[in-house]
Amino acid sequence: MSTVTPHFHNVTVSTTASVYFDGKCVSHGITLADGTKKSVGVVLPSTLTFNTGAPEIMECTAGSCEYKLAGTDAWVKSVAGEKFNIAGNSSFEIRVNESDKAYHYICHFG
Repeated sequence: MSTVTPHFHNVTVSTTASVYFDGKCVSHGITLADGTKKSVGVVLPSTLTFNTGAPEIMECTAGSCEYKLAGTDAWVKSVAGEKFNIAGNSSFEIRVNESDKAYHYICHFG
């Protein structure tokens, strides 16, 4: 298991949240000093489908989820400190159970 990214230094934060799926997913965009873009957010209990343009890496910072990549049948659990990769121009389903409360993440774009 890897360690959780605890914080970022020297970033610009979008103060307006991106709210998806009637508030089941809320995120803020951040830009690092070198121009790298990421988002940080939370997914509340639900099952959602996201489409990707660029490849993404989802890093769990707290809570847990299950995810299923496009073209696969298996749900895979992800907990704090773990990451999973999504191909560009693809999709994935994410499922957060009531018992998990929320999935906190950093999305590293590609």
